Amino acid sequence: QLQLVESGGGLVQPGGSLRLSCAASGCTFSENVMKWVRQAPGKGLEWLAAINIRGDGQYYANSVKGRFTITRDHAANTLYLQRNSLKPDDTATYYCSTGRFMYSDFVPRTQGTKVTVSS
Repeated sequence: QLQLVESGGGLVQPGGSLRLSCAASGCTFSENVMKWVRQAPGKGLEWLAAINIRGDGQYYANSVKGRFTITRDHAANTLYLQRNSLKPDDTATYYCSTGRFMYSDFVPRTQGTKVTVSS
C-alpha cells in the first residue's frame, strides 16, 4: 500500500518561493498519477495540480498556473510542488494524493504540510 508524507511547509513572505515534497513509500508510486490539493483556513479543498506517471504531463488549476510546478522523481519516490510568487491567498494546508482528479467525496488521508504566506 502506498503511504505518503508531505513536508516543506512553513512561513514565507509574499512573493517568495517554497518547494513542497511528498515522500512515498510502497511499491506503487511509479504506477500512480499523482496530485496536490490544498485547504485554506475555513475553506473547502481545492485541486491544484496533477502529473502523469511518466512525469511529462502536468495539469494545473487556473489559480496556480504559471506559478506552481509539479514534478516527480521516481528514483527518490517523491512528488514535488514548486511554488513561486506566493500570495497570502496561498496560505493553506497542502496534501498530496494519488489520481488526477479530486472528486467531491475526497478526504485527505495524510497529515499535509501547512504553509503560511505572510509578511
